[in-house]
Amino acid sequence: MLITIPSILSKDDVKQVRAHLDAADWEDGSKTAGPQSAKVKHNKQLPPVSDTAQTLGQFILQKLTDDPLFLSAALPARILPPMFNKYEQAETFGAHIDNAIRVNPLTQERLRTDLSMTLFLSEPEEYDGGELVIQDHYGTHSIKLGAGDLVLYPSTSLHEVTPVTRGARISSFFWLQSMIRTDAHRTILFDLDQSIQSLSTTIGSNAVETVRLTGIYHNLIRTWAET
Repeated sequence: MLITIPSILSKDDVKQVRAHLDAADWEDGSKTAGPQSAKVKHNKQLPPVSDTAQTLGQFILQKLTDDPLFLSAALPARILPPMFNKYEQAETFGAHIDNAIRVNPLTQERLRTDLSMTLFLSEPEEYDGGELVIQDHYGTHSIKLGAGDLVLYPSTSLHEVTPVTRGARISSFFWLQSMIRTDAHRTILFDLDQSIQSLSTTIGSNAVETVRLTGIYHNLIRTWAET
């Protein structure tokens, strides 16, 4: 399931984050890539353990975990600290699949990457190129969102960032391990949860149908969850 989630950060939030990033020292992005990805990764990245990365990462995580659509879609168990990258003239990240296991640079905890996330921090008109292109069973999706918007997609997806030809594409990227391992099960639960929320609005949260579906939802989580 690929889903875009608008306004994780407000425009004022984005301005504050960008002010810190614009004053930060960036390094070669290939330092945190795997052996295969390093050959096709050409960008700049904020050092993950820097004070700026940690402070901004905690700010983003707080905003993210307050968002009901994100929680419904991801059902997160653990989230890696957000990282930050910048693509400028001719910089790109060729087609790759994210590493299955990543290590939290702050705690050394290992985490299975079920879902990948990109939070856009540049407005589309600030740069040309730089589309996030994701391939799945339904085709190829080219994604370029407004600043503050996020895309969430399975980490099993082949994806790339096309070359930037003007300006700078700045974003935050990170991964999570979901309580629900498989994308198919997460999709079923997301659709069910969205239906329950709609019914709660139209016929009430205490209606027999709403209560019954809520029970089914939680029983499915009980069946499929890994914590």
